Amino acid sequence: MAIALFCGIVLLTLIITYYAAKKTTNTSDFYTAGGGLKGWQNGTAIAGDYMSAASFLGIAGSIALVGFDGFFYSIGFLVAYLVVLYLVAEPLRNLGKYTVADMIAARFSDKKVRGVAALNTISISIFYMIAQLVGAGALIKLLLGLDYTLSVLIVGVLMTIYVVFGGMHATSWVQISKAVLLMIGTFIISIIVFAKFDFSLTNMFEHMKTATPLQEAFLHPGNKYNVPLETLSLNLALVLGTAGLPHILIRFFTVKDAKTARSSVVYATWIIGLFYVMTIFLGFGAAAFVGTADITQVDTAGNMAAPLLAKALGGDFLFALISAVAFATILAVVTGLVLSAASAFAHDFYGQIVRKGTSSEKEQLKMARYASIGVSILSILLALFAQNMNVAFLVSLAFAVAASANLPVILYTVFWKRFNTTGAVTGMLTGLISTVVLVALSPNIWDPNGQAILTGTPIFPMTNPGIVSIPLGFLAAYLGTYFSSSKDEAKYAEVLVKANTGA
Repeated sequence: MAIALFCGIVLLTLIITYYAAKKTTNTSDFYTAGGGLKGWQNGTAIAGDYMSAASFLGIAGSIALVGFDGFFYSIGFLVAYLVVLYLVAEPLRNLGKYTVADMIAARFSDKKVRGVAALNTISISIFYMIAQLVGAGALIKLLLGLDYTLSVLIVGVLMTIYVVFGGMHATSWVQISKAVLLMIGTFIISIIVFAKFDFSLTNMFEHMKTATPLQEAFLHPGNKYNVPLETLSLNLALVLGTAGLPHILIRFFTVKDAKTARSSVVYATWIIGLFYVMTIFLGFGAAAFVGTADITQVDTAGNMAAPLLAKALGGDFLFALISAVAFATILAVVTGLVLSAASAFAHDFYGQIVRKGTSSEKEQLKMARYASIGVSILSILLALFAQNMNVAFLVSLAFAVAASANLPVILYTVFWKRFNTTGAVTGMLTGLISTVVLVALSPNIWDPNGQAILTGTPIFPMTNPGIVSIPLGFLAAYLGTYFSSSKDEAKYAEVLVKANTGA
C-alpha cells in the first residue's frame, strides 16, 4: 500500500511535468511560468512551497517533544507573511523580472551587486534544501525500509527531472497539488485527534498536562528555549526571514502585476494560517498517542512524529497516506529551491555577468538546466552529512541567512535614497558570512559530549544567530553606504515610482 501511494504521488507529479514541459519554450516560461498565474493559483503554490518538511515533520515533532516551544516555529512562520505583504511583495514584483538580484539591480547596475545577490540566493536555497532532503531520507527509510542514502538520491533525481524539463510551470502545479494533499491529510488527522478529546479544547489541554514526561510544563514556554535571548533570536529569524527567502520571492514574478502579487500573499496567508493551527493537533496527538519514547526511538530529532501519529490513529493505510503526502511536500519544496538557485546562477551569474546580457534564449535555457543539475548534486552530497539534524532547526538557519543578508538590502534599495553599491555589497556579504560563521561556532556544530557534528565547547552560545547577524546585516549596509564616496541616487526617484506604481 505504501509503495502504491508513493508511486501514485510520483506518477501524478511526472504527468504534471510532462504537460508543463510542452509549455516551457523560453526563459520566461522556465523562470516565471510566463507571469501567467492567477492570484489564487500563486497563493496556493506559495503555501505549497512554504509548508515544507520543516512545517509538517519538524514542527509536529518539536511540539510533541518540547510542547509550547515547538509552536514558536508555527507562530514565526505565519507572522512573517505580514512583513512580506506590507513591505516586500509589491516593490519586488514591480522592480524585478526573474530573480531577487533583478530587483536590486533595478537600482544598482554594478555587476558586483548582482553577483553577491545571486551568491546569497544559492546559499540560502542549499541550506533550505538540505533540510528537505534530510526529511525525505528519514521518511522513506521509515516507510519503505530503504537506506537513507538511497532515499535522498531518489528525491534528488525526481526534483532534478521536474525542474530541468518543466521549469516554473511544473514547479507551480506540483506545489499546488501538494498544498491540497497536505491540507486534506492534516485535516483528517486533526479531526481524529480532536474526536479523541470529545471535540473539547479544554479536555485536550487537561490531558496534555499528564501525557508526557514534561507533565504540566509541556504547556509552558522554556522547555527548549529557556534563555530569553535565544528565543528572541529564533523568532527574529523566523519573522524576518521569509521576506528574504529567494524561492518564495521569485513566486511574485509568476503573476502579471503587483495587485495579483498582493492577492496571492493573502491567499497564501489564509492557507498557511489554517495549516499552522492544525500543527497543534499533530504535535499534541503525537505526544499523547505515540509517546516521546517511541518518537525518539524512530528519529531522535522527532521528524517522524506526524507519520507515527497517523499509524497510531488509522493503521497502515493512514500511515502510508500521510507519509506519501509528506513525500509530496518535500518534492514540491525542493523543486522550488532548485529552480531559485538555478535561476540565480544561469540568469545572474552566467547571463548578466559572464555573457553581459548577450546570451540567447536557447543558451540561457540550456545553462539554467545545467545549473539545476549542479545544484541538485551539491545539495544531495551535503544532505548525506546532516542525517541526524531536526529539519525545523535546519530551516531556521536558512531563515537567519535570508533575514541577515537579503532583507536589509531589499528594504534599503526601496526606501533609502542615499543607499549605494558599496552598502549593498557590504550588507549582503556581512549578513551571509556572519550567519555562517556564527553557526559554525555554535552548539549546532560543537558539543562537549559529542551530541553534535564535532566534539568540543561552542564559542558562540546560541543555536540561532539571528539576534546578532540580522542587526549586523542592517548595520553593515548602513556603514558601507555612510563611509563610501560613491553616489547612486540618480535612479532612486525612478525606483521609488516604479516600486509603488509599477509604471
